[in-house]
Formats: sequence, C-alpha cells, structure tokens
Amino acid sequence: MRPVVERLAQNGHKVVVLTGESSLNIGESDLYTTKTFPIPYSKQHLVSVLEKFGRDHFNPSYMPAVTMFHSMRELLKMLRKPCEILLSNTELIQNVKDEKFDALLTDPVSMCGMILAEYLDVPNVNFLRGLPCALDYSSAQCPNPFSYVPRVLTQYSDKMTFAQRVKNVLVMMLEPYYCGLSFLPWQKMASNFLKKEVTLVQLFSRTSIWLLRYDFVFEFPRPVMPNMVFIGGINCKSKKHLHKVRLFTIS
Repeated sequence: MRPVVERLAQNGHKVVVLTGESSLNIGESDLYTTKTFPIPYSKQHLVSVLEKFGRDHFNPSYMPAVTMFHSMRELLKMLRKPCEILLSNTELIQNVKDEKFDALLTDPVSMCGMILAEYLDVPNVNFLRGLPCALDYSSAQCPNPFSYVPRVLTQYSDKMTFAQRVKNVLVMMLEPYYCGLSFLPWQKMASNFLKKEVTLVQLFSRTSIWLLRYDFVFEFPRPVMPNMVFIGGINCKSKKHLHKVRLFTIS
C-alpha cells in the first residue's frame, strides 16, 4: 500500500495514514501525515503470526481449505483487537471525521477500514489480494458458479477433476460455518459501533473500487465487475532502471 499512498501524495493529494504503532510496512514519510494508535502486539509477534499463516498455505492436507480457514480465523482474531482499540478512541475518530476526507483506502482483510468508511460516509477503495469465502466477488455480485470457479483457498484452478469438483462443493457448503464463526465478532463490532445492524456483505458491497493485487493473465478466466481493477506486480520490489547501453547485433 505504501507505493500507492506515496504516489497519491506526489500527485498533490493530501494523504493521512491511520496505522497502529507496530505497523510492519507503512511507516512514516515526509509525503504524508501519519496518525498512530497503540496496539497490544509487538512487531515480532505480528511477523510470527504472518509467517505461520504463510506456512499453513503450503502444508500438505487432504482438505487444505480447512487448514487454511483455521489459520485465517487466527489472523482475523489478531487483527480484531487493534480495530477495537481504534474504534474506541473517540478523540481520534472525531479528529478523522472533522478532516472531511473524500475517500478511504484500506485493505479489507481487516474490516476496520470499511467500518470507518461507513461511519464517515465516504467512498472506500479496497486494496487486496483476495478474501475468504470469496466475499469480494459475492459482494460485488460477480457470477461465481462452484462447478467452474474454485473456492478461495482450495488451491484448485478452473480445470478440476470430478473429485476436485466434489471437494469444491464441500468447501462451499462449509464456508457459511467457517466464515460465519470467523467474521461474527467483526459483524457485532461493526453493528455496535455504527449503532445499526449491518452484515458483512453490506459493508463489502459499498466498495467503490476494488484494486486487485494480482495479474489477470496469471489467474483462471472468470467474470469480474467494471469497478474491479487488476494491479498485478505492485507487490514486487522496484528494481533499478537499466543503464543505457550501445547494442551491436549481427543478423
């Protein structure tokens, strides 16, 4: 997210970054204003949780989706506490509200940004690689037939064997259970903060633009909506420009 934020600032936009004190990547910059709030985790703890989450994606398992859903649940549990601290900081929230921002850029894996966007009544731009239970696609109302589209975290492609299709259906049937349990605390927190009953789909569906951090050519073909933009390669480290050279060829 940092390269996007810095480019926005370089283009003349006023950018305020709201982040926890133990942020791993965003950090401070002369290009934008940073407002921090305390979180109960050290950087070392955050790194260990993320590394475990990464390892779980490569552990051999008959039902890899189940293993990864458990890992995702632990990650969401860790992300929820900082959000509770932020939303309970009435002074900081009021300060952000008084700024009257035009839009909010957030990674929806932590739904804190979307809750805040709903509270501030501003458009939100989601910057993501994907969401469990295909919540990004379902909330955007994309066609998502389980006979063709593999469920998130199954590691399947659109070319599935019969056995894989059966597993794909089973994963789809388990999603309401796993995602319901994992996201229920977030839904309750959002409803309490906004003083109204809201669902996850309602929060996700208010997204103005989905910035998808992967490349369409490396994914299986599937329908997407006009407000879904592929920005593959943005996760890659920027390399130095090649030096100008004089080239001599013989054909």
